[in-house]
Amino acid sequence: MLWSDPRDEPSQEAREVQRRLRRTALLIALLALVGAALVLV
Repeated sequence: MLWSDPRDEPSQEAREVQRRLRRTALLIALLALVGAALVLV
């Protein structure tokens, strides 16, 4: 890739989808942690 080539950045929509997926994955991990804690107690 040449220095003069335009940056290969994701579109605004793709960034929004990534952000939403990351937030959803975090929420699922948190729920799994709480669920495991409730099962073990």
